[in-house]
Amino acid sequence: MNDPLSRTCNMVDISEEDVLKAMKAMQGYIDITPADFREIYRVAYALAMERMKTAIKAGDLMTSPVHLVRLAMSPREAAELLAGKKISGAPVVDDAGKIVGVVSEKDFFKKMGAVRSPLAQPRNLIGGHVLSAVIGVTAYQWIGAHPWLAAGVAVSTAIALMHLTKTLHPPGGATALIAVTGGDTVYRLGYLYALIPVAAGALVMLAIALVVNNIPKNRRYPEFWL
Repeated sequence: MNDPLSRTCNMVDISEEDVLKAMKAMQGYIDITPADFREIYRVAYALAMERMKTAIKAGDLMTSPVHLVRLAMSPREAAELLAGKKISGAPVVDDAGKIVGVVSEKDFFKKMGAVRSPLAQPRNLIGGHVLSAVIGVTAYQWIGAHPWLAAGVAVSTAIALMHLTKTLHPPGGATALIAVTGGDTVYRLGYLYALIPVAAGALVMLAIALVVNNIPKNRRYPEFWL
């Protein structure tokens, strides 16, 4: 059978005592027996190993030689191999970074951002930031003597009005918060904060998004303007 759960799984040994200690260490009530816990562990381990075996071959992504550990190795064998090769933590991390770099470069345009999200379209990007900035400045000017209250009012009001105006943009909440907590440099700007740096910065991000996301043929931005 090809079902990974039906295969014999050479797991790292876990005793009932280990299970009981783990259950005691976790806060809250756990309605499960040690036997059930071990079965869940066995199934989870088998699924994880199956996923690793079917994953993309690491050799296809490497730009420099690396030492591969067989899936059938025990943790002790793997540790001895790494020690024998004099592979310390730093080189291993470095090789992992190279893998991530290659993957990121290979799929740079394909998987960058969520350009098709309604919340990422120009209306939301510009409108959400500017509206939130105005709300944040207003909250500071009216109740800035109580920063904790001004911050809560600014963020919650900004989110509510973005919903009402269909300009919801998640980072807008931070824009409103900065108007309250940004310090003297931000406070002195007053409502100019909504124009520079907020509106100007949003326009720069929009310009970059228009260029970058329309380079690949299978990708386009925006989905809509208004």
